[in-house]
Amino acid sequence: MARIRPLPTPRTDETTTPSPAASRHSPAGLFHRAAERYRPRSLTVLRISTGLIFLCFGSLKLIPSASPAEHIAVQATTKLTLGLLPPHILLPALAAVEICIGIALLTGVLLRYALVAFYLHMAGVFASLFLLPDAMWHHGAPTLEGQYVLKNIVLIAACLAVTADELTLR
Repeated sequence: MARIRPLPTPRTDETTTPSPAASRHSPAGLFHRAAERYRPRSLTVLRISTGLIFLCFGSLKLIPSASPAEHIAVQATTKLTLGLLPPHILLPALAAVEICIGIALLTGVLLRYALVAFYLHMAGVFASLFLLPDAMWHHGAPTLEGQYVLKNIVLIAACLAVTADELTLR
């Protein structure tokens, strides 16, 4: 029978916690002070940087052939809408949604609505992994397009942090 090892207890002696006077000018002390100053702003930086990503990638979809995900986005959205909307409508609509999400994340205005739109959008993005398996997977490994979709896990993690912050403000 395998034994489960307990987690190590963090050390709190002087070797891991330098005195404030000793660390004031050390690189570790400088990084610690910088981190303390950054921490209150970190979620705002995360929200704004995610908003910039959405604004930029949404804007690319307005320029023909500028977005590397244009073809995949149209194919997946066409399948999701059962072909009821033509591609020349789908791409600008998708661009508008992404731009609106980006602006809301940048400004914080209508943020809760934008976060709902973000999660719905991500559901559609990840649906492409199943709707377009030949384009997303090659022998069980993600293709470049599949990797492009999978990297959105980072955006989801960022928006989960923004959502948690937004929902605990009031």
